[in-house]
Amino acid sequence: MIQILTLALKDLTVMFRDKSGFFFTFIFPIIIAVLFGSIFGGDHNGGTRTMTVLIVDEDSTTASQDFIKQLDAAAEIKIVPSTLAVASERVRVGKNTAYIAIKKGYGDASEQMFWGDPPEIEIGVDPARRAESAMLNGILMKYGSKRFQDAFSDPQKMLQNLNISKEAIENDSDLDTTWKNNLSQLFTDLDRFFEFESNQIEELDSLPADNSTTSAENNVMLPLLITQKNVAVLKAGPINAYAISFPQGIIWGIIGVAAAFGISIVVERTQGTLQRLRIAPISLGQVLAGKALACFTAIIAIDIVLVTLAVTVFGVSINSFVLLLLAILSSAICFTGIMMLLSVLGKTERSVGGIGWAVLLVLSMIGGGMIPLMFMPGWMKTVGTYSPVKWTILSFEGVMWRGFSFSEMLQPVGILLSIGVVSFLIGVIVMKKTS
Repeated sequence: MIQILTLALKDLTVMFRDKSGFFFTFIFPIIIAVLFGSIFGGDHNGGTRTMTVLIVDEDSTTASQDFIKQLDAAAEIKIVPSTLAVASERVRVGKNTAYIAIKKGYGDASEQMFWGDPPEIEIGVDPARRAESAMLNGILMKYGSKRFQDAFSDPQKMLQNLNISKEAIENDSDLDTTWKNNLSQLFTDLDRFFEFESNQIEELDSLPADNSTTSAENNVMLPLLITQKNVAVLKAGPINAYAISFPQGIIWGIIGVAAAFGISIVVERTQGTLQRLRIAPISLGQVLAGKALACFTAIIAIDIVLVTLAVTVFGVSINSFVLLLLAILSSAICFTGIMMLLSVLGKTERSVGGIGWAVLLVLSMIGGGMIPLMFMPGWMKTVGTYSPVKWTILSFEGVMWRGFSFSEMLQPVGILLSIGVVSFLIGVIVMKKTS
């Protein structure tokens, strides 16, 4: 028994001496738990998630401005004023999830509670964000229904709405005379009722206040007419779901290649292969260049295989093969550089493997490779801007269904190239100092 305990103590001591092993055994699980807790818990502002959307007011009336103020004060949504052209373009290129457009005539429709069409709201949605659009519909309906609550709790406002509806019925030449007479009589009776209620409230207002409250429930009328528009090239959106899912598949293929080659470098160092190569008439720079070329080639190969499969089997279309080439090359350069940087972050195969997958996992998590960015709290969305995963996914979406132009493609391509070159140079410098 003493021998068993001694061996167990020995193994525990070895584990604690391996700093990277200790980190990934005890510390990294805590980091993952905190990240997922932040994602599913949202911002710490009362436990709600905030969705940032663009708001367009095409009506510019008191009613539309009041509705915007309600949304602006809402905990579930953060609005940014915009024009329809700018909002549609930002959603199309993936910079925003959706926009809300308050259509012309919103104010007039808001005053006609009992007659005519309800106020109209248009939602411009990124077609890759169906869950977010459903949530946005629910949020708008929630705050749109406050119009009914306010009206039913205010007899004076109800009288005003009734008079507007009566006038609209009387001026409707297409309405059958019998129906017109019946509806006019109904609104006249309702008018008398709410006039009586208004007088009663005025009398009650002169009495001392008590603690009673009233509420309006069980609304059966439609508070808003919400139309949804998929914002993509020619308003068509992706051909099918695979155009949305394949960019995520491509990024995981790239991550697998980068992690594998990062580990292979440290294996060659620990097994002495790197030292034997350096004894040969070949420089360290040539050795690293060969390793980088192999990783670069493997990433390009996996990209081509997955894109070919997407096009030939799953019906995904490519907007521009020139831009596709840019996406493939920039992503390959970026993750080849990241591979070189990861390979020098530890001294053993175990530590590099743990560090490599940990870093790539976090980059994928904050970059939208695992969970849509919309579900993340605000601080994590900001951090995700620095993840190459986000820009890789966006570049492939740009050529598969977003319809990026050459100028629109320059941003993700430029960011990927910058990350790749800087990471590669740092990795080479550290490698030369430690070899």
